[in-house]
Amino acid sequence: MTTQRNDGDYADVPETEVFDASGVLAEEIIDGTEFADMDDDGDAFYGEVTDAERLRAMRSNLDQFSLEDDDVALISEDGEFLGFKEQASETLPVVAIVGRPNVGKSALVNRILGRREAVVEDKPGVTRDRVSYRADWNDKFFTLVDTGGWEPDAKGIDASVALQAEVAIELCDVVMFVVDSRVGPTATDEHVVQLLRRTKKPVFLVANKVDDVVLEPEAAQLWSLGLGEPKPVSALHGRGVADLLDEVIAALPEESAVAQPRLAGPRRVALLGRPNVGKSSLLNKAAGEERAVVNELAGTTRDPVDEQVEIAGRVWTFVDTAGIRRRVHMHKGADFYASLRTTAALEKAEVAVVLIDVTQEISDQDLRIIDLVLESGRALVLAFNKWDLLDDDRRRYLEREIEKDLSHVEWAPRVNISARTGRHLEKLVPALETALESWDTRIPTAKFNAFVAELVQEHPHPLRGGKQPRILFGTQVQNRPPTFVLFTTGFLDPQYRRFIQRRLRENYGFEGSPIVLNMRIRERRPRA
Repeated sequence: MTTQRNDGDYADVPETEVFDASGVLAEEIIDGTEFADMDDDGDAFYGEVTDAERLRAMRSNLDQFSLEDDDVALISEDGEFLGFKEQASETLPVVAIVGRPNVGKSALVNRILGRREAVVEDKPGVTRDRVSYRADWNDKFFTLVDTGGWEPDAKGIDASVALQAEVAIELCDVVMFVVDSRVGPTATDEHVVQLLRRTKKPVFLVANKVDDVVLEPEAAQLWSLGLGEPKPVSALHGRGVADLLDEVIAALPEESAVAQPRLAGPRRVALLGRPNVGKSSLLNKAAGEERAVVNELAGTTRDPVDEQVEIAGRVWTFVDTAGIRRRVHMHKGADFYASLRTTAALEKAEVAVVLIDVTQEISDQDLRIIDLVLESGRALVLAFNKWDLLDDDRRRYLEREIEKDLSHVEWAPRVNISARTGRHLEKLVPALETALESWDTRIPTAKFNAFVAELVQEHPHPLRGGKQPRILFGTQVQNRPPTFVLFTTGFLDPQYRRFIQRRLRENYGFEGSPIVLNMRIRERRPRA
């Protein structure tokens, strides 16, 4: 049996039985097919079992478990994901839901999606990130964006309000502004209204928590916000949501004005980093002209600067962004809004080049910027800038810092450059191409399940409380970034999920792209 060592690695010892990913004896599930022989390493392998046969066997095994409607939508009879599309090839219109904490934004998201996708709890601040979902109403598909409310911190409330609302508004076609009809308009609501009035996009004022006809008059007080007629709904009970969606759909364009499709033209590259790390210098050197203002004063760039550049025969769209400062939520004025535009530029990019100043110690600020890229799901390239200023002593310390602080992104391509002199600038091209190719990668469901079956045979999940979670089936539901769903009989340890991700990289590369691995835990149907 395979056991887990204290250091977290999985070590093999001789096994008496070989199981496939569903936990059923391999000889039983594949029509009695037995092992053909032993290979040169002494490992058994199937002589006649193909990926397609194994896929059908694992797919049929799912019939024994309780599946929800959206589970069935994920896989067809041949095991392929029915809704798989290259995400950036779509230009679906975008609807953003904004509002104060605890007004029912996530509950409304779940009501529109028809399933419990967003986490809902009766306290403010549960949702913290902007999360996108693919939704549809009356055969009209669109992207629904759930945003976090504002933290109940008086010192940072204005910055948090602007951070959530400004970015959500900039990256959508239609805004749904949710207000608690029972509380009525507040000072925080009026602050958001000021942001909404500056946009030319349609805004729907949603009066939530109108659970019955008796409460409808309470929505009338929201006329004072100046956004037109309030739409009374109850996200909890679904009352009025259908009428609201009919109006929202009518206001949506056929194609989004903000969603970034996969174009035949230049790929979009966002340049990120701390202030004064050399982003503008890199853009100028690549463009061959003074496209962006460069100064020793940190924070010179405030607005994202787009420029098509040609490097080593390839044309790219480089986006120079403002440097991301510490505790940006506490900043006000131009620096604060510059950080918002930087976040928006990253959302619209396909790959991010994070510049790191090699003359300075790798800081928590650098790591936060890298985490921001990972959270966005964009491809990642690390560019170590000012390499021409690096001496031998600093080089030794830098190698240790990379090994210690950047181990979680060891899969990201690394390039040593000098933006000031243009040294090794051409090395960015293969790094960008590799990262984008990984970001676009699609693994057929048959191959992915064959990979999972082999992995579980060699390294089963360790026992937890006398039970062993089993992987029933897996499929890739999207790329950009590659996202996989595993149907399991129990919760997989985070350590085991990282092990699966590591083996995915060993088998399929994914150099320069994050990998998202989700689980759907399902129970066996009771016997009749």
